[in-house]
Amino acid sequence: MVFSSIEFLFRFLPIFLLAYFITKPAYRNITLLIGSLIFYAYGEPIYIFLMMISILFNHFIALRIKRFYDIEVYSEIDCSFERNCWLITSLVFNFGLLFVFKYMNFFIGAINDAVGKELFQEVALTLPLGISFYTFQITSYIIDVYRLKYEADKNLLHFATYVSMFPQLIAGPIVNYNEVRAELNERETTLDGLERGVTLFVMGFAYKVLLANKIAHLWTDVQTVGPYGINTATAWLGSWGFSMQLLFDFMGYSLMAIGLGAVMGFTIPENFNDPYMSRSVTEFWRRWHMTLGRWFREYVYIPIGGSKKGIPRMVLALFVVWTFTGLWHGADWNFLIWGLFLFCVLLIEKLFLKKVFDKVKILGHLYMLFMIPFSWTIFNITDLDNLVTYIKRMFGMTIEGSVTANAMDKLISLGQTYWWLLLICIFCCTPIPRKLIDKYYKTWTCKIIMLAVFWYAVYQLANGGANPFLYFRF
Repeated sequence: MVFSSIEFLFRFLPIFLLAYFITKPAYRNITLLIGSLIFYAYGEPIYIFLMMISILFNHFIALRIKRFYDIEVYSEIDCSFERNCWLITSLVFNFGLLFVFKYMNFFIGAINDAVGKELFQEVALTLPLGISFYTFQITSYIIDVYRLKYEADKNLLHFATYVSMFPQLIAGPIVNYNEVRAELNERETTLDGLERGVTLFVMGFAYKVLLANKIAHLWTDVQTVGPYGINTATAWLGSWGFSMQLLFDFMGYSLMAIGLGAVMGFTIPENFNDPYMSRSVTEFWRRWHMTLGRWFREYVYIPIGGSKKGIPRMVLALFVVWTFTGLWHGADWNFLIWGLFLFCVLLIEKLFLKKVFDKVKILGHLYMLFMIPFSWTIFNITDLDNLVTYIKRMFGMTIEGSVTANAMDKLISLGQTYWWLLLICIFCCTPIPRKLIDKYYKTWTCKIIMLAVFWYAVYQLANGGANPFLYFRF
């Protein structure tokens, strides 16, 4: 079930909110947990047991780690080995499950290709929804408890609610436990929270349905013709179309999650900060999917050494982070290539290039006009042969067998069809919409506009058409 669906908007959500608000505040975590499990079970009822096993196992591990700090007779030297064993057990369990369901077939295929025959058969497993996100949340909790950042919560209900909370379960943002710890104990829904939450939800809903779903047709139209029948300008136009789709698809879902959290009294962290306004790839990844970047920074980059222990250690840390970032997004070679490409670009920027863009801002923006669609093209096309062909077309290289006699007509047709939608997308990439919402969300004018936008988006959903959610595959 996705937020941008009739089933969620007019069946699940009204029933859940009614049950949630008639429940006494002391018992709302129970209602939220039950609602979240129903929400998850709607899509994959079998894998709800996998998530519950992960919750129970990691809750037990966290309490085992915690007890060493509760018993004064244990010294740091006496208990460090056992604490480390519990931490390693948790990491092996969590990432082992992720490996089995997400990466096993990828590595089986790689081994079979390397030896030239089928040594191992692929396993018939589907990827559990949200496993990448809730695995990272659970792992951050265990590591933070191990680091004494906060104590493990003895209340299993609190931990289960934190992991399974449906607004951010499927696609984030990735929430650290200390960000919602106090609200899991006690929270209240204020009028301001309701107003802001509903406004953010509608804004995200509009981004998803009216922008992402619509601009997706641009990439589809380009792919229908294929790289053999388009010119270079059309290839770049198609990549920019996908770039806009990905942004408003994922940012829209994140805004809906943050809005739902605010309605229920939770403060879910921001996940996007106008990333397409960046002047470098380094800045871009501080603005895009910020909670994922924070996770890799806190639990991978800094522990390896980061930028504090010299250039060799920084290079190693960057390489590890972006190798895993690529693989986190998908078990395909293009994701690994995408991650390694970004590693090279970020390394070059850190060594000298970013200083140039910081001094000459317009140069940085022009650079990103190229880097954003190019990097997302690598991210998007999983078939490596098709990827190479498309990149050749983007750079005007000769493609054997190409027929581009009508390529200019196709470009003109696409421009006439999508120019207005691209302009709206470009406007919504700027900080202006967010600033307007922050300033006017309490006014009746804003509420009337949001109401009209909501029902227009519902009308578009009711009329049918594609309603994909790109980050479900991650």
